[in-house]
Amino acid sequence: MAAVGGSIHSVTLNGRNFAVAADADAQRKLGGYENDVQANGNGTARITKTRVPWSLSGLTIEVDDSRKDHEFLQQLADRDDEFPCAVRLASGEVYQGSGAITGELAAGTQNATTSLALMGSGQLTRQ
Repeated sequence: MAAVGGSIHSVTLNGRNFAVAADADAQRKLGGYENDVQANGNGTARITKTRVPWSLSGLTIEVDDSRKDHEFLQQLADRDDEFPCAVRLASGEVYQGSGAITGELAAGTQNATTSLALMGSGQLTRQ
């Protein structure tokens, strides 16, 4: 069976569904560990493991002023805790986790979209 890529169907943030621009090429990190190998003086090596959060970046989502989407997103960004996040891919697979909005949150008036990045503790898991 061939791999399926393509347009992300939607992203759900704290229960609210958002359409994603068809040309958005999001980058997904599941979280867990990133490894590095460091040399020892005697020719052996050791692996150092650094725990990293999950992340989803490069999203471009629709911002509908009639739904007060920008205000909703800002309220999520203002929170002091993580909230439920899920993304539905073109393949139909859904990944979920608890996370927060990271970086700038500016709504574009021409295209009615905003760029969005999410990060969270633990791992992004398939439903």
